[in-house]
Amino acid sequence: MATHRFYIPASDWDLDQLTLSREEAHHCLDVMRCAVGDRIIVFNGEGVEVEAEIISASKKEVTLKSFLVTQTDPPPARLTLGQAIPKGKNMDLIIQKATELGATRIIPLLSERTVVQLDAADLEKKREKWQRVAIEACKQCGQNWLPEVTTPLTIDQFVKKTGDNFRLIAAISPTAQSLKNILNEYSEGNEARPTAATLMVGPEGDFTPAEVSTAIGAGFAPLSLGPIILRSETAAIYALSVTGYELMS
Repeated sequence: MATHRFYIPASDWDLDQLTLSREEAHHCLDVMRCAVGDRIIVFNGEGVEVEAEIISASKKEVTLKSFLVTQTDPPPARLTLGQAIPKGKNMDLIIQKATELGATRIIPLLSERTVVQLDAADLEKKREKWQRVAIEACKQCGQNWLPEVTTPLTIDQFVKKTGDNFRLIAAISPTAQSLKNILNEYSEGNEARPTAATLMVGPEGDFTPAEVSTAIGAGFAPLSLGPIILRSETAAIYALSVTGYELMS
């Protein structure tokens, strides 16, 4: 039974000629030690996975023959995570867990309290690295829908960009409410529960009061994550978990 999973971008997806190249070929042959005749799983990040057999292999590419094709339905609700970039490797952990929890899009945020300082070239390199983290997470957990990791945005850019009408910002504030209360208020003016949500989670030290004010002014509801102050990565996982449960179940 095929157990090893590999990624082929949708732009390169051709059921008649599936091919692993570059990093995926290396991972298949040199890391997982797969060989001609082995069965593997490949997916395209847009809900399709295929059980395939390796029919030829070289250092640069692995050619496959398709067998069983499976289509995975998209998540019932789209979740966008706007995550202020934390220090160290915590962003990798957040992206990994957001992928496992079904996030559709992950937007790194440059807040006033973001410790990491990046120029334009570094921003794109980071985005590519974080997108790779999401791919690896999909491979590991069996997720067939790959979240998009965007180039980092400032808070002002982010709140203007989001189009979802259900918007939440994790907040340490007396005005912050539980998700259940926010959903109850939402349902009073809407016939159906939201099918998309945008979440904002701050860095170490949280967003500044001015940033919180900007978000609330753009329609973000302050979301309470309980009485205990959570680390940034814990807050992201918690917020995605409870929101995903409420909107997808």
